[in-house]
Amino acid sequence: SLFALLAAALFGSSTPLVQQFGTGLGAFSTAALLYAGAAVVGLASRQRIDREARLQRADMPRLVAMAGFGAVLGPVALAWGLQRTSGTSASLMLTLEALFTAVLAWRLYRETMDGRVWTAMLLLLAGGMVLVIDQGRVGGAQLAGLLAVLLATAAWGVDNTLSRALAERDPGQVVMAKAALGAAATTLLALAFGEPLPSATAA
Repeated sequence: SLFALLAAALFGSSTPLVQQFGTGLGAFSTAALLYAGAAVVGLASRQRIDREARLQRADMPRLVAMAGFGAVLGPVALAWGLQRTSGTSASLMLTLEALFTAVLAWRLYRETMDGRVWTAMLLLLAGGMVLVIDQGRVGGAQLAGLLAVLLATAAWGVDNTLSRALAERDPGQVVMAKAALGAAATTLLALAFGEPLPSATAA
């Protein structure tokens, strides 16, 4: 649970940083930069074969799906949304990732959810609805940005659900493979759409 809290704290703190350092870049370029860094971290954190199970060839379809949702759709939607809405609103909306993850786990893996969990999920949903209504009053661009962040949370919820089947694999290798696939795909998309590539300083 300590690592889960640490991950949540790091994820939350990354939102304003992505918004700041993504200035002047396109959504695909920003996503490519993020997941290139994740691939490097995954490479550095791989474990010896006698400590963690390696990825198998049969894992590739699931890895591709995880990369498509978690390392392409999710970060691109987040980067696009952060260019159009406030970092505070985006950070609050990102809490809905837990909602999507829990509901998908309940539906696909038949995980039990007691009354307290359902109450927490409903409160998260209510908070998200309030944010959408509030941004809708501000203007269309702000609302579009917030909805893009909502799409990112849904994509990462799917990614989290898919990654459950790889829980016994070396986490560093899983992160490295998924991030490398995502970084390659978003780099190609950035080039295809003529987005500016990040400078050495931004990287």
